[in-house]
Amino acid sequence: MIAYKLMRLRKDGTLGSLFIGAKDVLRIGKWMWAKDRPTDGYAHRPGWHCMFTPHAPHLSMKGRVWVRVEVAYWVEKERPESQGGSWILAKRMRIMDIVDKEADDG
Repeated sequence: MIAYKLMRLRKDGTLGSLFIGAKDVLRIGKWMWAKDRPTDGYAHRPGWHCMFTPHAPHLSMKGRVWVRVEVAYWVEKERPESQGGSWILAKRMRIMDIVDKEADDG
């Protein structure tokens, strides 16, 4: 299934997760298994966090871009509309391409 994920776009052009596992470099075109990384201060929701549409009003776009991803072995997690509505928690993900190359500066 096709979904969308907001990612950090680093100065060197690599992509990374926003919060947990933020130092990992995520490559376009490679299937990746999600790692279960319980982290203090965060709800335990294992999996790649993705959206049905590129919409997450609770998150800043500064230094970030939306990517189109293909996901497998996923479940839907109901969230408030203020957090983008339903989330996808996927066990596998492959980044297909960058949807928005012009991240908002503020």
